[in-house]
Amino acid sequence: MDYLIKQYPLDSGALEIQYIEEYFGEFPRRKTVPEIVGRLREREFLILMAEAPLPDDPGMIVPVSYKVVHEIRPHEIDHKLADLVRRLHDCVQFEGRKVLYSWIGGTRRDWRGQGHFRALQEQTEEWALAMGYHEILVKTKNRFYEMRGTLDTLRFDVVKFEPNEADHGESKVYLSKRLKPETRRAHRSRRAVIFAE
Repeated sequence: MDYLIKQYPLDSGALEIQYIEEYFGEFPRRKTVPEIVGRLREREFLILMAEAPLPDDPGMIVPVSYKVVHEIRPHEIDHKLADLVRRLHDCVQFEGRKVLYSWIGGTRRDWRGQGHFRALQEQTEEWALAMGYHEILVKTKNRFYEMRGTLDTLRFDVVKFEPNEADHGESKVYLSKRLKPETRRAHRSRRAVIFAE
């Protein structure tokens, strides 16, 4: 299967993300355009969206999966990112390295299991290698088993687990993938990437 991926600039990408997140029932709070722009404006980032035809109308192409990643610095001002760096300081080396944070993403329910998210991740790794990144970080919740399974097949390692005793599904899982030139050899998806306006 060939995957169609669009790479977006900041403003139009933020609008597309706000739109597609309406199709995700499991997200308790959706990201807004100002929130996305505020997080990404002063740092390196990548906004990717996979598109596919509707099953009952193959001529109609719709966004089905998306991924947003950005650089994370050793000395963050944003309080959420500063907290993330603090939590991971003993298992991730931030100083003197380029570290990429996989911030938000997902696949619409009807298109899950078709490889769209994997294609986005592999395209992210291509971009990250070209931009000189050393590592990709992901934070998720224990209850997102499908996502964790996908990250497992993509060779992400668990670097930290923060249990939530009241609800094990809400426990936080931090994963990492170190990037090397040979990372590309494990890529399986055939991707066509176009740049959106």
